[in-house]
Amino acid sequence: MEVKLWAGEPHQGASFVASLEEERAAHLMEELCVAALDSESHESYGEGDCGCRSSAAEPTRSQPQAALATRLLSAQLCCHSCGIALTSSEGFGVAERIVLLTFISAVILMAILGNLLVMVAVCRDRQLRKIKTNYFIVSLAFADLLVSVLVMPFGAIELVQDNWIYGEMFCLVRTSLDVLLTTASILHLCCISLDRYYAICCQPLVYRNKMTPLRIAVMLGGCWVIPTFISFLPIMQGWNSIGIIDLIQQRQFNKASNSTYCIFMVNKPYAITCSVVAFYIPFLLMVLAYYRIYVTAREHARQIQGLPRAGAPTDGRQHPQDQHSTHRMKTETKAAKTLCIIMGCFCLCWAPFFITNIVDPFINYTVPGKLWTAFLWLGYINSGLNPFLYAFLNKSFRRAFLIILCCGDERYRRPSILGQTVPCSTTTINGSTHVLRYTVLRNGHHQEHEKLPIHNDPESQESCF
Repeated sequence: MEVKLWAGEPHQGASFVASLEEERAAHLMEELCVAALDSESHESYGEGDCGCRSSAAEPTRSQPQAALATRLLSAQLCCHSCGIALTSSEGFGVAERIVLLTFISAVILMAILGNLLVMVAVCRDRQLRKIKTNYFIVSLAFADLLVSVLVMPFGAIELVQDNWIYGEMFCLVRTSLDVLLTTASILHLCCISLDRYYAICCQPLVYRNKMTPLRIAVMLGGCWVIPTFISFLPIMQGWNSIGIIDLIQQRQFNKASNSTYCIFMVNKPYAITCSVVAFYIPFLLMVLAYYRIYVTAREHARQIQGLPRAGAPTDGRQHPQDQHSTHRMKTETKAAKTLCIIMGCFCLCWAPFFITNIVDPFINYTVPGKLWTAFLWLGYINSGLNPFLYAFLNKSFRRAFLIILCCGDERYRRPSILGQTVPCSTTTINGSTHVLRYTVLRNGHHQEHEKLPIHNDPESQESCF
């Protein structure tokens, strides 16, 4: 909190303390310090804890100059000790505002363009629409797009202007949208991990039975309906502020700077419920699902390596396996890196916020406001990263993006199955169907090119059919 008041340099005290105006200045400083202390949001000082309260006595004309100078210096030291800055500026400086606006604008622009590109790609590409996982990715992109359009801009305006100008009702609406959309985004990430778990770790028939169109619709509906029970319903009813209404009102208005803020504070029951539903349960499911996916992928790589090579001689001679071992190692390493990137980005973006969200009510709401803001915007950044993590790393999506950005350039369209690639053959390993892809040579013979799990990789299915 800052109080705009110029009090002169300490060494100039002997030249002005004799005047009545300077007596009033000293007294005014004391009063401002007391008022600023009264409006401090943390209320961490008691009635007699700060010298500002005890020293704010009415000045008299008979006070000696030394006494006035002492009172003036005591007021300055008192305000500094109570955490009140006596400066001539508020909020961010010009350079800080420019840097902040540039960063926030880049985050918002990245989120809008990335998520729009994902949605347009699926709408235009018929092959992408055939893959069930992409329904979750499109819905995720829509949720993240709404975050970047309906939530981020208003938070950015308040952050840069250090003032909320849209009223109390719209503050509640904006806060409810914030909780709704960010929770929906996290639940979509959880559903994507479950869909991939069923696709990779279960048999093809089990996946088809589990991920029916009706079940996909129910999961997508749950991603949007469940967040309403921790967003609009409790926030509009005021359940999150039960027991802390006075503290919220104190933080909403800054008397010294005459600023109003959109404050969202939660009591202990709401903090625990909201954090468990919006983060901790989805996080646990994602960790379990991706761990099983990684283990299954390693097992499939070993099984595929054990297949007899097509056209290989059967004289029992040993053949070098260095090339296949290297390929398997690269495959496992790439899978591990991809899963680590997905989980790492998710935890890095959202874990600090939700850990603080639970801890803050139990430490009397003493977490600094700037730290809250930093953690919140770190979570917003996840909405801009999701298109890169779940779409840009996919070959089919990258091809669709190139077609869109290059205005339908034929070079990036899918190769026809009537070209050099012939229909795939399949084999079964321990009940798991795999594809043996062959390429046509000039002499008309077939040579094995690669073996892939057919039900584990939607792109492999697309290339076969």
